[in-house]
Formats: sequence, C-alpha cells, structure tokens
Amino acid sequence: MQVTPPRSLTELFLGFLAIGARSFGGVLPWAYRTMVEERRWLTQADFAETIGLCQGLMVLPFIWVMALGVLYLEWASYPVVRAVVTGVGATGAGLFIGTALKLGKALVRKPAALVLVAGCFLTVGVGRVSMLIVMPLAAAIGIFFARRGWL
Repeated sequence: MQVTPPRSLTELFLGFLAIGARSFGGVLPWAYRTMVEERRWLTQADFAETIGLCQGLMVLPFIWVMALGVLYLEWASYPVVRAVVTGVGATGAGLFIGTALKLGKALVRKPAALVLVAGCFLTVGVGRVSMLIVMPLAAAIGIFFARRGWL
C-alpha cells in the first residue's frame, strides 16, 4: 500500500479531530480506520508498531502509579508521607512550568501569541472559567491570528 503523509497541519488536525469525535468507548478502531484505511497515512504494519510502542510506554508509569496508590492508601495518615506527596506535586508543577517556558521561547517574539497565552492564563487561572470553554475559544482565536500572519 502506498503511504501518503498528511499534506498540511490542517489535514492532520482534522484527521485527529474526526477520530476524537467518533471515539466514544475506544479510539483504536477509529484511529486505524482513519490513519490506515481512509487517509493512508500509515501502513498496517506501521500502525501496529506504533500502537505497540505507545502502549509499551505506558506500562511502567502505570505500574508506578498503581503501586504508589496502594502505598499511599496504607500510609496517608503519616505527616512525612503527606509532605512527600506535596513535594512530588510541586516537582510536577515545576517540570510543567519549565517545559512551558522552553516551548514558550519561540513565542516571545510574537506579541499575538503572548496575548493569547496571557488571555488563557487570566481566564482560567484568575477568572476560574472552565478549560472546556477556554480551549475551543483559544483555538479559534489562534487560527484567526495564524491566518492573519500574527503567529
């Protein structure tokens, strides 16, 4: 079978949007249908290898989370355990912020991107508006900005 990669980011976005919209109860059949049969982005072998790799990446984190959850249920009343969990949460937040800053370096020279980032932060963080509302709105604004050449 001839594989044809997506011609644009829009085509890729729309493909995954269609997969997500039809995937109630399980994404795998729809992902296969879209990526292998309809759009021919991957061969059957490529799809199987990719799924295997992706599922393999989740095994150890899943085991860690389950083991730590069991341990936490047993020892949650100890102050040192609560302190460790608080520290791990702060570490995770720090890693997230660090990654956001690295990814955001390219945005510094784009005022429209900074406006969008600040708007999202203020709307969700300060205004407490649900991300279910903010994300589609931010995506629409981002598309508008990109079409104007501002991003």
